Amino acid sequence: AGFVVRIDVALIVARAMNSSTSSFLAGAACTAAALLLYQSCSTKSSGDQSTSKQTTKPADGAVAEATCFDSPDLDQRIIRKAEGAICKRTSRLIIVVERCTNDHNYSAILRTAEALGVQNIWIISPQTINATLELDNTQGTDESNIDKIAENATMRRSSGPVVRAATDTEKKDRAMHHLYARKATEWLTVRDFEDTKTCIESLREEGYQIWATDLGQEASCLTEDGIRQHLGGGTYDGKLIPNKVAIVFGTEAVGCTTEMLNAADLRVYLPLRGFADSLNLSVATALVVHQMFVLDPSLEGAMTEAERRELRQAWYAKLASQRLLSSADKKRRGKLTAYLEGCAAIEKKMKAGEVVYKEEREKWSKMDAKRAELNAIEEKLAADSKKAVKELVDNPPSPITDMRRADEHRICFVGKNTKKASPWQDMPATRKIAVTKYATAAFFRERVATNEEKKD
Repeated sequence: AGFVVRIDVALIVARAMNSSTSSFLAGAACTAAALLLYQSCSTKSSGDQSTSKQTTKPADGAVAEATCFDSPDLDQRIIRKAEGAICKRTSRLIIVVERCTNDHNYSAILRTAEALGVQNIWIISPQTINATLELDNTQGTDESNIDKIAENATMRRSSGPVVRAATDTEKKDRAMHHLYARKATEWLTVRDFEDTKTCIESLREEGYQIWATDLGQEASCLTEDGIRQHLGGGTYDGKLIPNKVAIVFGTEAVGCTTEMLNAADLRVYLPLRGFADSLNLSVATALVVHQMFVLDPSLEGAMTEAERRELRQAWYAKLASQRLLSSADKKRRGKLTAYLEGCAAIEKKMKAGEVVYKEEREKWSKMDAKRAELNAIEEKLAADSKKAVKELVDNPPSPITDMRRADEHRICFVGKNTKKASPWQDMPATRKIAVTKYATAAFFRERVATNEEKKD
């Protein structure tokens, strides 16, 4: 009953918000409910769930004995949180999205993959690219700035031409989904393919079995009994999931292509209990991937140490680069980026033989100098970021073991004005209006300064 009440509260709060975020929160609440309910109904896997020979779990010493939450006063907080995510990442499982044409589903699938610890996402482009929204990215990626992000958005058909201007609601809704997708892909390895054939060939070359989601009669139920029945009572070296497996999700309307189904080593489906015979693509992805971890818990953290080190180098440096620049430097970088984008538009007009005014030519003439200035900022930032985290990559701190934020550190990803609205008053996640990520900036800046002192 308590669980139901919590989900109801989330839905009520979502309804109280503007429509640009209500659909997102309501969908997130329903997906979370579905995940927990489905897990409670699923058969627990049994037998030997030993760690893969090709992939390893983090060493015992890397995991803290007691539960460690993401707390604001935690030493090396942001690095320890990154290490917590790295220790739970898997490369044994790949999510393949084949010809999805809905950007809402794309963004939700990416967030699901990141949250569940799947590092690799392979995307097969639809036959016609679905550019349903164009965004002006010069406005930044802060949730509180969502109105500005969506200002210049236009709705398009899948073939590309503009057919009408997006409504304000559509702009904000799509902008919010794109925003969350961008944040998720910062921590994912996304690989794009132009066609199904190339993707299948790459999976085979890297030794992955292909499991395709399918509602056909040849599909096996994605439960312990269903997998064992497919294997004639056996297992994959003591596990219910192959050592390397790609789970494929097709389009919203018709599922996986015939080409993918024919190439699949196994077709799987989730047992449903209602009149509806299918699920929304992003919800289906969440349920299926979660069920894979239920069937084989050794998927969690199944990654080679070399892969982990590669993630540390990329993630730690990224976290540092997001925090090392001063506010003035960030503004300067933003202005330079916008200036260069304007020059690119002018250059496009020039190549097309369109009229270019004197002021535009003068602006364009400074493009190389502005680009050099921006490159100098980026190069120094990259160098400082590497300096700040070099020792941490070689000697990572103990990871956060519970990725939830401690209650005193919870925040909600909605605009500041929305947080002040009456439905949000006194809720734990909205008590602190200020963005907390910049609280870790001093940590990285001190490390850069320390390295400079050592040189001297």
